[in-house]
Amino acid sequence: MRFIATGDWQLGMTAHFLSAEARPRFHRARLDAIRRIGQLAEERGAEFVLVCGDVFESNQLDRAIVSRSFEVLSAFTVPVVLLPGNHDPLDAASIYDSPAFTSRQPEQVRVLRDSAPVEVLPGTEVVGAPWFSKRPLHDLVAAATDDLAEVAPGRIRIIAGHGAVSSLDPDRESVATIDEANLRRVVDADRAQFVALGDRHATYEVAERIWYPGAPEVTSRREDDPGNVLVVDIDPQTHAVDVEKVAVGQWSFVVVEEDIDSGEDVTALESRLAAIADKDRTAVWLILRGTLSTAAKARLDEVLDHAGDLFALVSLWERHTDLAVIAADEDFAGLGLSGYLQESLDDLAERAAGDDAAAQDALGLLYRFARSGT
Repeated sequence: MRFIATGDWQLGMTAHFLSAEARPRFHRARLDAIRRIGQLAEERGAEFVLVCGDVFESNQLDRAIVSRSFEVLSAFTVPVVLLPGNHDPLDAASIYDSPAFTSRQPEQVRVLRDSAPVEVLPGTEVVGAPWFSKRPLHDLVAAATDDLAEVAPGRIRIIAGHGAVSSLDPDRESVATIDEANLRRVVDADRAQFVALGDRHATYEVAERIWYPGAPEVTSRREDDPGNVLVVDIDPQTHAVDVEKVAVGQWSFVVVEEDIDSGEDVTALESRLAAIADKDRTAVWLILRGTLSTAAKARLDEVLDHAGDLFALVSLWERHTDLAVIAADEDFAGLGLSGYLQESLDDLAERAAGDDAAAQDALGLLYRFARSGT
């Protein structure tokens, strides 16, 4: 038996950090990733798709987002099983109970509304641990698996959960943290053959037969392996499991870190940015450290302005960036500044020398304007 494990689609994600021009393309890319999952299921002969939580960004979404999602899901040729997570819990305002969802839900789409075993295929059942609020008061996966018996040969059981396991969660005191040791016991005792978890957006193997598939499209610059799904094969007789990671995402979030102390370093950064493919689907955060002359800083600004026209995002990661500007006399020699402009230059140069970031930026603008004759 083969199925596809995925999670954290977060359809309707706001992506506020992107420009107004790039944001619609990012929204469309998330739907395109879901479309590719359906195509992959058909190509690889998967018998169903399991989505481990956070299908939607929130319970308060425009109905058009739900309609577009169903338009994509209606083309799937296999069942699609959805688990509510912390972004879209089964609370009083649940999107899964909204008219936009219930009135147009494709027949192959099923929501795990409790932890009762759901027979997705003959001989294959899924036990889910859906979220009913944003702050559960206990380990939902442990509660869902507490009374499970050993699986008989010829049958398969899959656990679908959402949340951070105890070895990864920074808040070790959280009552909702998933007990990893308990999950290992469930798998080792053959009470389930596979555990698929959502919440971590990067693909990650917690332990043998316990995986986070990750989000099918990148959502954060901190993710180390996003944009994948898992193709999982389970032998009904031996319960042997094989897991294959398959990339479906198209977007990239890149952090570029450089020490820049000269015009040559600026040129090297320009070349590095130019070498990045698919710029309109790439967001770049820059960590720059060093000291530049006004002329070199003006050149850097030109490079970043041009890159900003090509990439989905080019942004300085301010918290980690430490870039100083020095007003060298030779930078302004020959520019013919006099009177008020020369006075402004002298004042800005003095302030810039004192690490005044605004003065450094203004000095760069003055240099660029003077050089261009404006």
